[in-house]
Amino acid sequence: MKLQKILSRFLKLHPKEIDLSLDRILSLCKKLGNPQNKIRVINVVGTNGKNSTIQACYSILKEANIKCNVYTSPHIRKINERFVFNNQELKDDEIVDLFEEVEKVNNDQPITFFEILTACYFYKAAQYPENINLVESGLFFRFDATNIIKKNLATIITSISKDHLDWLPKNEQTIEKIVFEKTSNLLDSNIIVAKQNQNTMDLIKKNISKNKSNKIYFNEDFSFTNGENGYFYYEDKFSGLKLPEPNVLGLHQLENISTAIVTLRTLDLDIKDENIKLGLQKINNIARLQEITTGNLKNLVKDNLFLISGDHNEDGARVLNDYLQGLDCNKHIIVGMMANKDHESYIGYLKNIASITTVDIPNQPNAISGKKLKDKFKHLPNVSYAESVEKAIKSIELNQGDLLLITGSLYLCSEVLNLN
Repeated sequence: MKLQKILSRFLKLHPKEIDLSLDRILSLCKKLGNPQNKIRVINVVGTNGKNSTIQACYSILKEANIKCNVYTSPHIRKINERFVFNNQELKDDEIVDLFEEVEKVNNDQPITFFEILTACYFYKAAQYPENINLVESGLFFRFDATNIIKKNLATIITSISKDHLDWLPKNEQTIEKIVFEKTSNLLDSNIIVAKQNQNTMDLIKKNISKNKSNKIYFNEDFSFTNGENGYFYYEDKFSGLKLPEPNVLGLHQLENISTAIVTLRTLDLDIKDENIKLGLQKINNIARLQEITTGNLKNLVKDNLFLISGDHNEDGARVLNDYLQGLDCNKHIIVGMMANKDHESYIGYLKNIASITTVDIPNQPNAISGKKLKDKFKHLPNVSYAESVEKAIKSIELNQGDLLLITGSLYLCSEVLNLN
């Protein structure tokens, strides 16, 4: 397949998967005419909630008939998910044309996979200069390929916590260093800070204290309260809104949605309250507490609630557990993880689990094997290993009303969706 051949060539352009530097992408984008400086961007940085916040923004903007380009990573099922222009994913042949054009300009110069994909996105986005670009940062942000634009509409800072510590020196694997990497080089525009724990919020405020942006903080400038009868209440300096519960699960999603709403209202876009209400019912948030309702694997689960969620770090496990504890049922978990995660800390957040089944993640050389993961969880009751997701599901004794959740990695969720 032509697209796969191009992607294989991209992967060979640099010996490292990640090499934090801006030099290579700046050089390529200069050859492309600096497209990153011709677009209207909302940057989204943070550890958790980036994609969810982007999808909430995107859904509301579409309801307001505002055209968007969207750049997210990683993709779950296919690379097309990363390239949305004019509210449409690029088709395979369109991606091939785009990649070949940028590949020709790059002329085999060393550049990482993520960097050349980001350059491709900027190059295409410049063809739609009036569109709003929702751009998710990659690793950290200070030396991330998405951090090369000279001006933006806003920067959203979603929840920041410890993750990807292996990319930091041993003596700098701290929340202070992570906050510095993610927030020390933000543009002067609008900075919207989502809900954080108090220590992290204090660190963010200190880090951006000299930034001249208009700063908007959760609980100071905007907030929400969880209502009842299918509604919640949102409030900012503009007004309060009684809003329908969204079509995504988990109280933490109301935090992400509230952050999206205040961002769009701050930018004074032509968005009506009705656009917000309708947009919240149409959020497409793949592999984030996503219910699977049909398909091959769902047939094995039968009438039981079947969820997948790509939570893969401690803070993700914490909010996942908050959701699970609100359910009055037995919870069974199938889990696979990447090798560089804090596996024991992750599983430690998940309480009152009826059974845990560890699995391998196919085609992921950087994943921990299911057997090794089981050994790490051996202090817990009812832990077993299965060779595949399908075998794991078949091995679990599900009673009426039980929940089955597959979690631990977005790559595992990708496998589940493809199998299903």
